[in-house]
Amino acid sequence: MCGIIGIVGASEVSERLLAGLRRLEYRGYDSAGICTVHDGQLDRRRAEGKLDNLGRLLMEQPLAGLTGIAHTRWATHGAPTTSNAHPHATDEVAIVHNGIIENFKALREELAAKGRRFESQTDSEVVAHLISDLVESGLEPVAAVAAALKRLRGAFALAILFKSRPDMLIGARLGSPLVVGYGDGETYLGSDALALAPLTQKIAYLDEGDYVVITRTGSKIYDREDRPVERPVTVSGVTGALIDKGNYRHFMLKEIFEQPVVVAQTLGSYLRPLEGKVSLPVPDFDLAAIRRVTIVACGTSYYAGMVAKYWFEQFARMPVDLDVASEFRYREPVLEEGGLALFISQSGETADTLAALRHARAEGQKIAVVVNVPTSSMAREADLLLPTHAGPEIGVASTKAFTCQLAVLAALAANLARAKGRLSEVEEREIVRHLVEAPAAMNAALSHDGEIEAMAHTIAQARDVLYLGRGPDYPLALEGALKLKEISYIHAEGYAAGEMKHGPIALIDDSVPVIVIAPSGPLFEKTVSNMQEVQARGGRVVLISDAAGIAEAGEGTIATIEMPSVHPLIAPMIYAIPVQLLAYHVAVAKGTDVDQPRNLAKSVTVE
Repeated sequence: MCGIIGIVGASEVSERLLAGLRRLEYRGYDSAGICTVHDGQLDRRRAEGKLDNLGRLLMEQPLAGLTGIAHTRWATHGAPTTSNAHPHATDEVAIVHNGIIENFKALREELAAKGRRFESQTDSEVVAHLISDLVESGLEPVAAVAAALKRLRGAFALAILFKSRPDMLIGARLGSPLVVGYGDGETYLGSDALALAPLTQKIAYLDEGDYVVITRTGSKIYDREDRPVERPVTVSGVTGALIDKGNYRHFMLKEIFEQPVVVAQTLGSYLRPLEGKVSLPVPDFDLAAIRRVTIVACGTSYYAGMVAKYWFEQFARMPVDLDVASEFRYREPVLEEGGLALFISQSGETADTLAALRHARAEGQKIAVVVNVPTSSMAREADLLLPTHAGPEIGVASTKAFTCQLAVLAALAANLARAKGRLSEVEEREIVRHLVEAPAAMNAALSHDGEIEAMAHTIAQARDVLYLGRGPDYPLALEGALKLKEISYIHAEGYAAGEMKHGPIALIDDSVPVIVIAPSGPLFEKTVSNMQEVQARGGRVVLISDAAGIAEAGEGTIATIEMPSVHPLIAPMIYAIPVQLLAYHVAVAKGTDVDQPRNLAKSVTVE
């Protein structure tokens, strides 16, 4: 979601702030802006749309100054207009904000009654006016911020710039991430380590409720009780090279092709192939004592959780509940004593999932987290942290994070089954062997990219597309439909293949392509039977299967996509690739913005 970068610098900052915003483009945004302090004045440049618009404005109207803040905005309150773009400013204070101020209406009315004039429709602008009002009442900037924070309800990451203090920035976080970066005679604020990657790798993560005062010489951090605290400085390991497209046209395509490597890296941290063992971090609770698993996630991560439900029940014979994070708390779920709540997130900052985690914690559940950012809020609050090793994922549509999540979840299912006495050593060795084969099979799947690109133009002409699958391939049908919707804007739906005759078959005609995911295996014949029901009604089928499956059922389809023959355990990881590539090439054929599709954000840090 919204991106923040701030610099208290030893040299001019506007170009570096713009470069920092470009590193945050992957989070999704619809307007952007920069504010610096120079010659005793705050000076802003803001623009709707892409950063190129802001870049052109800065060429025409340069910004001077050694201290500044910048922001990419994803609209929540108010349309994506220049007046609603950040930074918001008064004569004294400029702020950028990621999150939502829930009590902004009451604060706005209170401040307007004092004569303060608002220029935007946003919730964020009240923060600038609230701090300004406190400064004008006689408080020093740090005291004014401390007092203002206590009046804000909601979620926020803030960077605050003062006209009277050109040598200082203040940052604060509650529910949205914010990091401090330390350079040579400079100090930085950023939404994440990627924002600061070319500037520094020495960073500190603010804890929930912290605020920080940064100057050129360092920082002073305070907790929510205004007590000075120390937060550990770590080396992020994130470099600018990690956010380079290389020879690929889009980040999404690069990340699709990175999957064999990152899945191998992820599996390498959980498997001991020579011993045929799964080796997870040792939790501070007894896995064998777990009586029920509750999986909670959003979007693509939710579909990874759907696959995991099959695995946990099949291998560990463990009852599993599965919830969409945004619904979890509000249905008052029954969480049994001795339960494990498993949260899946790429960023580890997704607001709905983080709120669900805290609800489960309050209900006495043990907390496990599968996450791609091991320093994220969810990671820090977990009893059992299970990192993926996908590396930074820049494309908004998740690809490599999904398959790495599946790799971790497969390892967890095997480990849980072993702990519960449901899996023998021989069976564990077999699972490890198949998981080790996954990266090579993914490479084989990627070799069909050209064929998928060639047939994508047929799908690009459709208004509606259906995806069908059974068993663990049903979540892949949902994921394939989601990917197509996200980046090509074609209406698509995923269904369990056996459910077609219970309603969706009414949609079938010769204008609706139907993507059928059907690897050879125990569910193949049933899926093909449902596929033939579609063909009998004039449906145009694309069959994704292995050589044996295509030989048996490929006749009469408009296209086939051949995958390597693999064990059913790893099939979801392998078959994720063709549905990703199909969505990608359809979007390219349609000319949409693949990496930054409209209305979407990478990390959804508001509910």
